[in-house]
Amino acid sequence: MASNAGGGDNETIAEINIVPLVDIVLVVLIIFMVAAPLVMQPKIDITLPKSSSTDIDKSKKPMKITIGGKGEIFVNNKEISLDDLRSESLAEFQKNPEVSAILVADKAVTLEMVTDVIDTVKSQGLKKVAFSIQKRQ
Repeated sequence: MASNAGGGDNETIAEINIVPLVDIVLVVLIIFMVAAPLVMQPKIDITLPKSSSTDIDKSKKPMKITIGGKGEIFVNNKEISLDDLRSESLAEFQKNPEVSAILVADKAVTLEMVTDVIDTVKSQGLKKVAFSIQKRQ
């Protein structure tokens, strides 16, 4: 492929062969084209619910319910039992029928405990229960 432009046989060829470069670029391009759909595809196909925490009116102070890692329950940073939560929820509902609750639960808490707390709060009349989460970084 190299041309001899009129010199002797002793001259060195000073051309760059780009065929191996093109081969490597095409192979890398094919690898990325095959791998990209695998990375972009979600693991589980779900439809996420919309956040209700933005619907809470700031003028109406929500009831903050915190569940600790060992199952302890706090309402507005005051420790109470599940039975006391029932009476506290009823009292908050009687003061303001539009009151909402924000549930903050440790990740070690069982689903059963979270369900019991939500059931207790909703049975006393509270309609809105929002979950507080921490954004992943």
